[in-house]
Amino acid sequence: MSDEESGALPPNTSNYYEVTSKDLPLHCPLPGMSLWNSHPKVYLPIEKTGDAKCAYCGAVFRLVERKKDIDAA
Repeated sequence: MSDEESGALPPNTSNYYEVTSKDLPLHCPLPGMSLWNSHPKVYLPIEKTGDAKCAYCGAVFRLVERKKDIDAA
């Protein structure tokens, strides 16, 4: 079964990912990637700035939904 058929994200095919508070604590690779072990799992501090970059693969993550925004709603 291909990655597309299984719904898994191919590893390292995108350099930009938007994540939400549901993805915290954030780590790379993301759980939905087909080869989750494409590099060691690293946790990325994104809560304070809203942005993080993986030192292994260069993927950039942006937090598009912050916890305080959810609490205010």
